[in-house]
Amino acid sequence: MSDVAIRRALLSVSDKDGVVELGARLAKGGVELVSTGGTARALRDAGLTVRDVSDLTGFPEMMDGRVKTLHPMVHGGLLAVRDDPEHAAAMDAHEIGAIDLVIVNLYPFEQTVARGAERDEVIENIDIGGPSMVRSAAKNHRYVTIVTDPADYDELLAEMADHDGGTTLDFRGRMAAKAFAATAAYDSAISQWFAFADQGEKFPPVVSMTRKLVGTLRYGENPHQQAALYLAAGPHAQGLPQAEQVQGKELSYNNYNDAAAALELAAEFRGGRPAVVIVKHANPCGVAQADTLVAAWQAALACDDVSAFGGIVATNVPLDEPTAEAICAIFTEVVVAPGADEAARAVFAKKKNLRLLLTDGLPDPRRPGQSIAVIAGGILVQDRDNAAISESDLKVVTERAPSKQELRDCLFAWTVARHVKSNAIVYAKDGATAGIGAGQMNRRDSSRIAAMKAAEAAEKHGWAAPRTQGSAVASDAFFPFADGLLAAAEAGATAVIQPGGSIRDEEVIAAANEAGLAMVFTGMRHFRH
Repeated sequence: MSDVAIRRALLSVSDKDGVVELGARLAKGGVELVSTGGTARALRDAGLTVRDVSDLTGFPEMMDGRVKTLHPMVHGGLLAVRDDPEHAAAMDAHEIGAIDLVIVNLYPFEQTVARGAERDEVIENIDIGGPSMVRSAAKNHRYVTIVTDPADYDELLAEMADHDGGTTLDFRGRMAAKAFAATAAYDSAISQWFAFADQGEKFPPVVSMTRKLVGTLRYGENPHQQAALYLAAGPHAQGLPQAEQVQGKELSYNNYNDAAAALELAAEFRGGRPAVVIVKHANPCGVAQADTLVAAWQAALACDDVSAFGGIVATNVPLDEPTAEAICAIFTEVVVAPGADEAARAVFAKKKNLRLLLTDGLPDPRRPGQSIAVIAGGILVQDRDNAAISESDLKVVTERAPSKQELRDCLFAWTVARHVKSNAIVYAKDGATAGIGAGQMNRRDSSRIAAMKAAEAAEKHGWAAPRTQGSAVASDAFFPFADGLLAAAEAGATAVIQPGGSIRDEEVIAAANEAGLAMVFTGMRHFRH
């Protein structure tokens, strides 16, 4: 069979949005309404005739509503295979009436957790009867229509209007798939709350993770790959998926990936002086802070304006007109900022393909959480790299201590380096990157590449010397040999910040002393792969 006429509907919802209108339309079509508790009251208050589920089962609702639909008169009416003679005979013998349509959504468990409710209230908002009815109806979708999302009420009514008050198997199958996804997500939220919040486990024996589809993307990292954007179900940071896209083409997979990297680094400077981050292929190619945003842009761009072409820009403060004008002077794919004034928006509007995203804030770079990497045969899970250091955490290990300006440059370079793919070397001077070396297999080459980029910038801009002269250099991990540090000294760096911890630390410290460098250890590594 395909089309199934709907003669009896069971409605039991926590989210009552649209349920009265739906009930009225069903009743007008001659459908008998069966309901429970607050849903029944809402329908009756609207003047609709409703049969209580307790009348159907012969048992009253009991135990504060915990037991009301868990009964053979309900689940028999949902699970019966109607063209099976034995099932039909059982229904006749026990006077079980068929239920053709189930409208159910579940207790607001996640919302209860999100508002900080006490444990007993959280437990009380674990729905039992609702998921049971949803699963019964979805399993038996050959005969029963299940709808769990109020957004589908209009589609249900249209389906019934097109099929003489019934539904097709195709429609019921789609709704069943959605229903099982809803109960799976619900159970996942409960299991995660028990594991992480209630039991305090970091790595539970079993983890169920739910993601909700935002939409498909044009393609993935490459055109032959398909891709989509999902949101984590439950609590999550506010970022690009929640941003307002003011203008521009649809974001691609690579746009999202690069813009996320830019936003995370810009967030390191939240609450500070105006900062600009320019990213290409998920690596920063220029970062700067200044007294004005446009000055920060100019300093960040000067670091590597070749790589900045076609890049991603993020700022830590709202965009203004001068900065918008400067950004639009080169080809830029995406601009991400907490906000933008009307003058800035008007400037960007002239570049119709440029994607402008406004986040209305910045994510907390120190927020807790976990990161996930998929490998063949498994998944790697680790804490987010959210640790940070301050000046008081630094250990001076050389004969010469860094000056106040060198310390400021060290900390700025260190902040940037943690967002650069390993092996990472970052030169910085006066609140701006002077050269960035990313993703090399050895630290010496990263140092040389960063110095080479600084030399090219000096030649292009007609500077007397590269900005690495008198700079501080940060390394995301320890220098295993003195060669990487000496390459930095050759580039003109006068101060070094690195984790330390190598078996050759003494050799590296001796080389720093011989070169007249000031060096501090952080005691913390920031590999990024």
